Amino acid sequence: MRSRVIMVLAVVFALLGGVLVVPTAYARLTGDTGSPGDGGVAWTPPEPTAPPPPTLAAGPVSVDFKGEFFSWALLDRATGEIAGAENMAKTNSTESMIKAWFAAEYLRELGDAPVPERGRRNISAAIRDSDDDAANRLYDAAGRQATIRRMVQTCDLTDTRPGRVPGYIGWWSFTEMSARDAVRLGNCLADGRAAGPTHTGFLLDEMSKVRGSTDPADQQARQGGGRWGIIDGLPESIVEQGRVSIKNGWTPLNYDGNWHVNCLAVTEKWSLAVLLRYPQSRGLDYGADVCASVATQLVTPQPGAALKIPQQPVGKL
Repeated sequence: MRSRVIMVLAVVFALLGGVLVVPTAYARLTGDTGSPGDGGVAWTPPEPTAPPPPTLAAGPVSVDFKGEFFSWALLDRATGEIAGAENMAKTNSTESMIKAWFAAEYLRELGDAPVPERGRRNISAAIRDSDDDAANRLYDAAGRQATIRRMVQTCDLTDTRPGRVPGYIGWWSFTEMSARDAVRLGNCLADGRAAGPTHTGFLLDEMSKVRGSTDPADQQARQGGGRWGIIDGLPESIVEQGRVSIKNGWTPLNYDGNWHVNCLAVTEKWSLAVLLRYPQSRGLDYGADVCASVATQLVTPQPGAALKIPQQPVGKL
């Protein structure tokens, strides 16, 4: 009798053990550790995918512009591709924007020699303070109109030509340049062709230290504050990535009653230019704001863009 009871109990325990152990063993064999009724393998969501570092990229630009001429272009320095307004091959007078080339030409002629103190002072004044007299000294040293021809050849410009305004023939400020040539010039300044490998860093540093605002107190007859425009339209998340080198050009001209305003900025990743002509009654701040607006609209991803979070897969794996 006792042996029969023991045998029955052994069978019961074996059956119970099978019920309890087999699912666990099955789970170990199949890897199915999901909760009952989840329809498949347990899923652990991956970490959210952070957006790439912000930069400037081609995209739509909308500006309620009140004036005679508005153009812009953006060059991707990794691919060499240029995007911009439909009229980005049309020209504007460069004004002080071209001073960066005069500085570069002077530096390239030095080769590997150190920059003389007088040359350093002229470059700093022409770039940081947009000083006309310093720029004229660099222009004279570079051979005057010959330097414009070398700029076209060195930087592969296609739309640039000497100024043709009656009474101002030979003036460097009236050199005609398109937005797409302006971004090519920016790229040429940054990649070493313009100033040469030894002094390109110095030139770009000077362009990153442009100072002075649009305030009338900073605008004088022979020089003026030029830190405005594109630089004001960039978020800190771009500025803090590295050097942003700029050179603007701006003059109210009597012969057509317009402000001629040009904004140029270049970084390791891109070169951006905005060219404008609009009535003098609107003031310099108007042009500075348009340049800033174009830059802001080209930022990608836009500030505040949400992280991309992968969704849980549907059904069994």
